[in-house]
Amino acid sequence: MNKKHKRIRVIICLLVTVGILCIQDSLPVFAADLNTGDSETSTVLNPPGTADTPEELNSPNVGNVFTLTMNDGNGELNGALRIFLTLTLIAIAPTLIIMMTSFTRIIIVLHFTRAALNTQTAPPNQILIGLALILTFFIMEPTIDRINTEAVQPFENGLIEQEEALERGIQPLREFMYPQTQTRDVELFMDIAGDTWDKDLDSIPMSVLVPSFMISELRRAFWIGFMIYIPFIVIDMVVASTLMSMGMMMLPPTTVSMPFKILLFVLADGWSLVIGNLVKTFY
Repeated sequence: MNKKHKRIRVIICLLVTVGILCIQDSLPVFAADLNTGDSETSTVLNPPGTADTPEELNSPNVGNVFTLTMNDGNGELNGALRIFLTLTLIAIAPTLIIMMTSFTRIIIVLHFTRAALNTQTAPPNQILIGLALILTFFIMEPTIDRINTEAVQPFENGLIEQEEALERGIQPLREFMYPQTQTRDVELFMDIAGDTWDKDLDSIPMSVLVPSFMISELRRAFWIGFMIYIPFIVIDMVVASTLMSMGMMMLPPTTVSMPFKILLFVLADGWSLVIGNLVKTFY
């Protein structure tokens, strides 16, 4: 009985649906000519071949519909392509920040500073990384502005092709990395690659410039960290010798010296000195 009732309900629903469709009035659909419309006057705003600028070429040319006229692929990026490029940049952004900006030197020096103070996890890693990112954006701001002005905006406006936009976008990064890279590091990788170098920036491929820049950054960061360590090592030596002379051999010197390190660092305004001089090394 249940199956019969279900079949009856289905049949009733189908009949009601067919009845509604039969009762509903049909809607007339008319096709209009895009060139003439309902009158003898053309709806084309500008005749073909009269556009002088990319903005006029990409503007709608029909009065009653939305159209976009493209010329040789020039024009603004498609929405899907823009999303794809944005997601790609987000995915490779950590690699670009580490390899081609000032982030490496800053984060290493900040970690050396914390280790010299012997405060273990104060400040924590999140604060050090956040501070390093903020300082990186501060230092790289002129380079980012150049990339946006010389590459991104002209490409979005259809003034340059994709290959030229990539070349223009990489050039400011190359000009930033080259002064920070030591000559011997470039010569090392050029020798490994079996190429010759004429001491010119344009003749260095990116596959050589990026690792050379990374090695130079590591060398300079460790040297700055060594200079930061020196005053704190002196404090450790003074405290250790004082404890030895007092016969307190079982008391760890680092436990006593850490408050004196923090006091010296605060009185000397250590964070301002370290960060200020670290940023100045890029100028």
